Amino acid sequence: MLIIDPSKCSGCRRCETQCSFYHSGKTGHFGARIKVEKIEIKGIDFPVVCHQCQEHYCTGCPQKAISITDRGSIEVSPTLCNLCGTCETLCPIGAIEIYNDIPYVCDLCGGTPRCVDACEMDAISYDPEIKQTLSLKSFKKQTKKMTPAMKRHKYANQATEKMRTDWLKDRRA
Repeated sequence: MLIIDPSKCSGCRRCETQCSFYHSGKTGHFGARIKVEKIEIKGIDFPVVCHQCQEHYCTGCPQKAISITDRGSIEVSPTLCNLCGTCETLCPIGAIEIYNDIPYVCDLCGGTPRCVDACEMDAISYDPEIKQTLSLKSFKKQTKKMTPAMKRHKYANQATEKMRTDWLKDRRA
C-alpha cells in the first residue's frame, strides 16, 4: 500500500515522471498512474493514487476486467476490458483514468513502486503488509458526476484541509 504524506510533497512531480516512464517508456503527466494535484491558491501539492480502498469500487466492472492482486493492487485485464469507463466513473478519487485506450490505475509496479524511489522528499512510502486502507464511502457520494480530474482536486482539497488549518494556526500563533 502506498502511503502519502502531503505535508512533505514539494510538487516536483518526479513520482509522475518515474511512473510514466516505467509503464510506457515516455515521460509526462498523462501517462502516470499517480497524479500530483496542485492547488496553487492554498499552496498544496497532493499526490493522488489508488488507495486500494475498502470498498474496491472499481471491481464493479461489468466485464469483470478488474481484479485485486495478492499484494492488494488493482489489475486490469486488457483482454476483458472494453473501455466502457465504468471503473473511471466508480472511483471516487479519480485514481483510475482512461488514457490512450487504457485504464490507468496504480499497479504498485509489480511490488516495487517507482514513485517511492523517485520521491526525494519522502512524501510517498510503501508498506507491502497493508492491503487496503481507508473507506471512501462518504466521499463517493460527493463525486458522482465528476470527471477524474475534478475528483482528484476535490479529494486533495478535502484530504489536506486539516493539515492546512493546523499550518495556518501555527503560523499565526
